[in-house]
Amino acid sequence: MAGHDDDRFRPKVAPPRSRGSARSSKFTSRVLQAASKAGPTAGGTLRLRPLRGGARFGRGHVAAKLAGQALRGNARRVVVKTRLVIIEKGGARSTILHLRYIERDGVTKDGGKAHAFGPGTDEADIEAFEQRGREDRHQFRFTISPEDAAEMGDLKAFTRDLMSRMEADLGTRLDWVGADHWNTDNPHVHVVLRGRHPDGSDLVIARDYIASGMRNRARELATEWLGPRTEMEIREGMLREVAQERWTGLDRLIQREAQEGVVDLLSGPVDDQVRLHRTAMIGRLRKLSEMGLADHVGHCTWSLRADAEATLRGMGERGDIIRTLQRAMSGKAREMVVQDRTTASAPVIGRIVDKGLADELSDRSYLIVDGIDGRAHYVPLAMGTDLEALPIGGIVETRAATVRTADRAIAALAVDSIYRSDHHFAVERAEAKPEHDPHAFVAAHVRRLEALRRAGIVERIEDGVWRVPDDLAERGRAFDAKRLGGIDVDLRAHLPIDQQTRAIGATWLDSQRFRGLSGLTQTGFGAEVRNAMRDREDFLVDQGLAERRGQRIFFARNLLAALRNRDVEAAARKIADETGLQHRPVRDGERIDGVYRRSVLLASGRFAVLDDGMGFSLVPWRPVLEKHLGQTVVGVVSRNTVSWEFGRQKGLGV
Repeated sequence: MAGHDDDRFRPKVAPPRSRGSARSSKFTSRVLQAASKAGPTAGGTLRLRPLRGGARFGRGHVAAKLAGQALRGNARRVVVKTRLVIIEKGGARSTILHLRYIERDGVTKDGGKAHAFGPGTDEADIEAFEQRGREDRHQFRFTISPEDAAEMGDLKAFTRDLMSRMEADLGTRLDWVGADHWNTDNPHVHVVLRGRHPDGSDLVIARDYIASGMRNRARELATEWLGPRTEMEIREGMLREVAQERWTGLDRLIQREAQEGVVDLLSGPVDDQVRLHRTAMIGRLRKLSEMGLADHVGHCTWSLRADAEATLRGMGERGDIIRTLQRAMSGKAREMVVQDRTTASAPVIGRIVDKGLADELSDRSYLIVDGIDGRAHYVPLAMGTDLEALPIGGIVETRAATVRTADRAIAALAVDSIYRSDHHFAVERAEAKPEHDPHAFVAAHVRRLEALRRAGIVERIEDGVWRVPDDLAERGRAFDAKRLGGIDVDLRAHLPIDQQTRAIGATWLDSQRFRGLSGLTQTGFGAEVRNAMRDREDFLVDQGLAERRGQRIFFARNLLAALRNRDVEAAARKIADETGLQHRPVRDGERIDGVYRRSVLLASGRFAVLDDGMGFSLVPWRPVLEKHLGQTVVGVVSRNTVSWEFGRQKGLGV
């Protein structure tokens, strides 16, 4: 019988809420709310004390002092990270993009899609939440990660209890949604809190409550749920940190013990708890010595390197990146490369195999790109990048911010710091080759100047005339680096290469065939691209757009234009059937205008649907159009692009 599992006793602590009543929960909330209105005195009693300069301190200033007073060294540990987001600076779509991302697939216990929850529901409406907060000045985003989250099991209930205590501390109702994630070694919850009271005023939370009060409330709650940590749990937790190549809790203890960079662990009284801490700290310092981050200068004495913390944090981040690469490229032999915006100079072309947020709190995202060079690349992206626009399997080209050729050209053509677009156009027209379009080329430079004008780098004197600084090229590079905050990414194709082989349209495979794709290896994704190109050739032969003569293949004249026209005509027929409108094809050099209705994604790229009242046209799309959805736009068609004009009717458009 002893071998039967039924005879083994495993106690499991239930959450306090299951043992108490609603009435006791309300009583606790009333006590906390009363405590938040009072300040502590030296004798430990409470007395009413109004906060002077309440706007300066914010709500929760007193509660921050009270929270955690009963915590001991064996209390449960919880990590709480906070970010204050200014809605206007974050952009109109930043909230909904963040909410959609935390609701993404593959993050639940069973690997499914997460669903946002709220105070009283497991199916919160994120669209309605985002709409309620559109006029808010700011919002708070929290990541709550209990060390023992796996033992808690129900992170939703834990979060609701924590937010209820915050309401008591802050003395107001809170409007929030959250999502629990179980796809990492540390299960955690994301919470988005509106920065507004029910009465419509701004919700300001005291800095010390953000810094420590909320975390201490979470630690109190976790300790109530699971009980204090046992000596064995504390010991095992410390021993795990001894050999880690990241910044740990042991490192923080060592840092507090250090006097001018020197740690002496010999002096002072020693009891069992202190002995445990010092044994772990000595083991950690020996590990730091092996890593070159500390020097053993005497018996139980070490000297810490000044950059130890920064180095360990960097090592931890790089370790996380390598593990992310390994998970994404599981089963595929690749050399792994971490791109950096300051060192990555050569462009990387490849297939997106994974994407995600490196920091889910600040929306710093990343891509894993299987490059045509046979290597796997970790690519950090700009904060707030729309990951939905970068599909898995899509083809991208990435590069770090460098000095743009356009900026150099503008600076070279400027006379006495004045650039004129008509002068540039005359130069380009005089030197133009048959395949070169001077109008589109100069218009691209004007668009760049508009972007630099909005950044305060150049000044537009009048249409087509600009005042530019002497150091335009370098200031433009610095502007790009700050704006991107990561690596610049261009989506070259949304279709995976296996779908491109038989697509009716001018695909990425077709364009690379004529441009000459350098750096294509014989292994990895490079080999897949080579095979896809051969399959594409067979398809074009079947379609009568190519001909084999022995070992050579000859393509039809103007192949890319023919494929693009077929693609557009097929899409136009479908739209005409849906809307009853007549398709009005556009010609090169034609001036077009109409209401921008929507965009359609074809094998040849994304196209804009323009409604001129009598029919519709399909023209090449650019991101700037999204700001003018439902509005009348004007442009000039030039080969496979359009020079758009917004708000001005003369001069070269942007």
